Amino acid sequence: MISTHILDTYLGTPASDVLVKLYDDQNKVIAQAFTNQDGRILATDFALNEINTGDYSLEFFTKNYYKSLSLETFYPKVVIHFSIQNDQQHYHIPLLISPFAYSSYRGS
Repeated sequence: MISTHILDTYLGTPASDVLVKLYDDQNKVIAQAFTNQDGRILATDFALNEINTGDYSLEFFTKNYYKSLSLETFYPKVVIHFSIQNDQQHYHIPLLISPFAYSSYRGS
């Protein structure tokens, strides 16, 4: 299972209504969803029946989010590459954003 969460550290709030696409190792979109009001995309939102070991990436489309707030951003999108080594585990990939910086970590 894969889930994500976006927190806007500039505003101190969750980033809602951000499109996020999940890609497999062949760069094929296998799921996509928008963050909810709490900035989250739950594993069920991606609607995947299963996830296999391998390399994946999440692409966060941040440009429209900041545009809706009338803010400029240096990063129109953020891409995070990660590896799944145990398909029985839950992988939570949070993203912390601001108009001119971002960071991520493996969540729980």
